[in-house]
Amino acid sequence: MAEVIRVSALNRYVKARFEEDELLQDLALRGEIANFVHHRSGHLYFTLRDENASVKAVMFRQNAQRLSFEPSEGMQVVVRCRVGLYEKTGSYQIYVTDLFPDGIGSVQMAFDQLKERLAQEGLFLQERKRPLPLVPKCVGVITSRSGAALQDILNVGGRRWPLAHLLLAPVNVQGEQAVPSMLNALAKLEAAGCCDVILIARGGGSREDLWEFNSEALARAVAKCPIPVVSAVGHEIDYTILDFVADLRAPTPSAAAELIFPDARDVRERICKISEDIQINMHDRLGICYNEKAECAQRWNAVTPQTICAARETVLKAKAPAFQNAMAAKLNHAAARLQNAAALADGLSPYQILARGYAMVRTENGAPVRLEKLHAEQKVLLQDAHWQATCQVLALEKQETECDEKSQDV
Repeated sequence: MAEVIRVSALNRYVKARFEEDELLQDLALRGEIANFVHHRSGHLYFTLRDENASVKAVMFRQNAQRLSFEPSEGMQVVVRCRVGLYEKTGSYQIYVTDLFPDGIGSVQMAFDQLKERLAQEGLFLQERKRPLPLVPKCVGVITSRSGAALQDILNVGGRRWPLAHLLLAPVNVQGEQAVPSMLNALAKLEAAGCCDVILIARGGGSREDLWEFNSEALARAVAKCPIPVVSAVGHEIDYTILDFVADLRAPTPSAAAELIFPDARDVRERICKISEDIQINMHDRLGICYNEKAECAQRWNAVTPQTICAARETVLKAKAPAFQNAMAAKLNHAAARLQNAAALADGLSPYQILARGYAMVRTENGAPVRLEKLHAEQKVLLQDAHWQATCQVLALEKQETECDEKSQDV
């Protein structure tokens, strides 16, 4: 009789057998999505089916975040996965690592979904696009080291503007490592800090070959890049999400180089034209200055000391009578004021009083003195208008006058 084991042991054994089979650890399956659920955790749960069978599938969040489109019910897809067993229920399922639209309809649907979502966020707005530098000193190039696109860029750049320096960040432009390598290259060129513009280029290919340039992660990295970015992917008829988010889209790598690098011959012609314009402008200005100088010299020669003095002499002669009249009036007025002041001063002079017969008492030293200040036997001087007498005070008496009586009555 066979050994009796637990169900969990059976499931564990079957799971281990699945994991030992290398074929089941890296599969590519084609089918239609059914019962699709985008869980709030970020995981994707769905059933992958064809016309005869179906299998349950799960895509964990870390892988689902790399998708450039939103899977939907009924979409035909190709998945890369491994086969495993969910021990708890005993059911086997596939664990999806990559998911791609299968068929033109599904690819276009995924492209349109991402394009519409990024457009609604404003990543394609014209006003956020920056102009390219007129004369770039350093151009960062993100492309394959061995691709024809690099040779085209080198040839056009060397022909048009050999002074520019090219800084190459080689990447994979196709396959699973394409997007991570391009993101890493973009970050390195930003960190270098010497690039005036960055060119992301790839030669022609099928729509599937160019699908990596529809990456949402790449589009958002380009939108955040502080350096102007030029997209040159595929041929003129090819459009990717990168073309819409870049600051400038070129139909081919060669055309991108034509747009980035100025033509040395055109620059030389512009410099010559500018030099010619400068010479013409200087000649015109010299002519204007010469004419202005001649006019000023003519006017200066016409202005002589004789003409200046003659004009001012006429004005002075016209104003002279008014000045003389005003001066005479001021002199007459001053003379009248002087006479009045002299008459007043003469009327107040003590000598006029003395001339009327009065005498003034002075001390022996000649100082005026009042009678009340004298004392008996003091020598004094009496002075009138013409004579002076030396006297001696015999006695000093106070007399009552009419003024004293009136003051007492009051």
